[in-house]
Amino acid sequence: MFRFKQFTVDQTGCAMKINADGVLLGAMADADKPATILDIGTGTGVIALMLAQRFTDAKIDAVEIDADAAQTAERNFAASPFADRLSVYPSGFESYFEQFPGRKYDLIISNPPFYIDSLKSPGAKKTLAKHADIDFFEKLIDSIAAHLSPGGCSWLILPVAMSDMIIALAAKYLLYSQKVINIHSYTHSVAHRVILRLGFDKVSPEIFKVTIYREEKVYSEEYVKLLQSYFVVF
Repeated sequence: MFRFKQFTVDQTGCAMKINADGVLLGAMADADKPATILDIGTGTGVIALMLAQRFTDAKIDAVEIDADAAQTAERNFAASPFADRLSVYPSGFESYFEQFPGRKYDLIISNPPFYIDSLKSPGAKKTLAKHADIDFFEKLIDSIAAHLSPGGCSWLILPVAMSDMIIALAAKYLLYSQKVINIHSYTHSVAHRVILRLGFDKVSPEIFKVTIYREEKVYSEEYVKLLQSYFVVF
């Protein structure tokens, strides 16, 4: 059990546990008063719950292809103060959009599987959660473009090595990078993740840097500030 200030997350049955990638994405994804939000690959449901806490009027749908993880997310949603605004669908995003072809969202968010063409991790569930090929991202970006409202935005977190590829891929679907946030473990270390905001408006992207640690086992002030509304320890 992972206790936040306003909700608790049970991680039972989820291959991908709560980590810095997910909570940073949940804390940093912004949008202009979104009425509808979609979380693709919700896992434990933590990102959807963080967004429900921040965007108090938003209706949030979450899809999760792993049946056990979807059940865990459903329990976490039901136990939260935001239960009436959260719904989970146990399916992949393609099947979900086939079922609901007309749905549009003001904010679409995803902490997707990555490690394209890398060695597969042991365990079927972790493999499903953490690995995808380029076809997966082609379908993901195509679906986001088709179901994003005209003034909406999409947020993704990716390894640095994949960010340029995803930006180029998104442009094929008339989605453009509007914010690029480089995530560093320490001030002196190279970035290991990139958080991207994509939207239909073609603008010069804003570039930011976030550092997680000030020193070993000591979080940076900016990390604490980002997560102090959520983490009990902050």
